[in-house]
Amino acid sequence: MKTLEQQKHAASAWFRELRDRLCAVLENLEDERSESPLPAGRFRRTPWRREGGGGGEMSVMKGRVFEKVGVNISTVHGEFSEQFRKEIPGAETDPRFWASGISLVAHPCSPLVPPVHMNTRMVVVRGGSEPVAPFADSPIPRSWFGGGADLNAIYPDAADTESFHNALKEACDAFDAAYYPKFKTWCDEYFLIKHRGEPRGQGGIFYDYLQNGWERDFAFTRAVGEAFLSAYPPLVRRHMHASWSEEQRRFQLLKRGRYVEFNLLYDRGTRFGLMTGGNPEAILMSLPPEVAWD
Repeated sequence: MKTLEQQKHAASAWFRELRDRLCAVLENLEDERSESPLPAGRFRRTPWRREGGGGGEMSVMKGRVFEKVGVNISTVHGEFSEQFRKEIPGAETDPRFWASGISLVAHPCSPLVPPVHMNTRMVVVRGGSEPVAPFADSPIPRSWFGGGADLNAIYPDAADTESFHNALKEACDAFDAAYYPKFKTWCDEYFLIKHRGEPRGQGGIFYDYLQNGWERDFAFTRAVGEAFLSAYPPLVRRHMHASWSEEQRRFQLLKRGRYVEFNLLYDRGTRFGLMTGGNPEAILMSLPPEVAWD
């Protein structure tokens, strides 16, 4: 059985490995659209350090398939701010925390290629459980996994939506038949733009506070990453060579506005990053490069 430090190291190492694999696949897609007059994009990596402990690395690419795509990793530690402690289980008992994760957001050039979001993370809160003898003076850390993936097509395609959901369902079913319906519903409810009463996209899965044994939950979190890695590139290839109109581009920019509204008003990851002193550029990487409201 791994110690907590070994668990933390294994999780952060996986997020870095997944980042490298995702960047390689997305750069390959840039190369495949060879008919474009634009140069193929390449990721630019920018490390950053967090005042208070830890840091991360931004990987951002702008090219001929992706107008902007970011794959960020971070591993941070420290103490939750006093105003944020009440929102995290266990943090009011002991505000010390450790968190590591990966976040991907893709905004394609073509309105016909679906934007997508994926993130997974591991969080440890020192005050998560009551002290237990013989460690009465040292609370047992509480840790959990969370994350998910969701599709945000400008022009939804039934076949795309089905294949994306099927990949996530297969990953879920390998662990628990109840996971997919539960996490799909959670995703639909979470990614609702409440002030407009409309969904952000075509959904996927969302899970948080997963605590069914570290080994099992870590394996599931890896399976979600693998499912995304296999599911999304075929959707890009299916549409990236098709032409689009100015009208479709305009609609794309309007739909991106909805994405911005959700991320700035409701997104937990955005709030967590800003409230724990993360890098604003990395946190707001999710925002599209060009957007419109009407």
